Amino acid sequence: MSGSEKVVTVIQGEYRISDDPAVIFSTVLGSCVAVCLCDLERRIGGMNHFLLPSRAGKDGANERYGAYSMELLINGLLKQGAQRSRLRAKLFGGAKMMSNLGDIGTSNARFAHEFLANESIPILGESLGGTSARRVRFSPVTGRAKQLLVAGDVAEVAPIVAPPKPPIASDVTLF
Repeated sequence: MSGSEKVVTVIQGEYRISDDPAVIFSTVLGSCVAVCLCDLERRIGGMNHFLLPSRAGKDGANERYGAYSMELLINGLLKQGAQRSRLRAKLFGGAKMMSNLGDIGTSNARFAHEFLANESIPILGESLGGTSARRVRFSPVTGRAKQLLVAGDVAEVAPIVAPPKPPIASDVTLF
């Protein structure tokens, strides 16, 4: 961690955008999903954190819902000079946190995949599903992300599905 690093926490129902090289977005996810988008040529990116895929009516115009949160994130990036054709995504979250409840995490993950496919935004990496919470850190300028799976009192490094690269032997997974 650099002394000049500025950690910005993205909580449920929020999104953030930055082109500041010192900024790192951080969030903790269970069944929620965070979509990290970046335009590496413009060196700008953002992260959202949504709770549910969508809702009809005026109540759906709320950052808690993926459909609205994604629109705000993409439009915010475009307003600050990103180009849609250069946007790339990384997805995190969507866990099934409680066995006695519906699988909200799977619905959130499916929504994120469908939305990005419809917008023709490539997904460079993802870590979705499972039963563990995740702590995610994302650099909006470089597009690098790391996560830590949190299983009860024990933390472990989570596998991230990404283009084939040799594994890095360290205490974090970067891509």
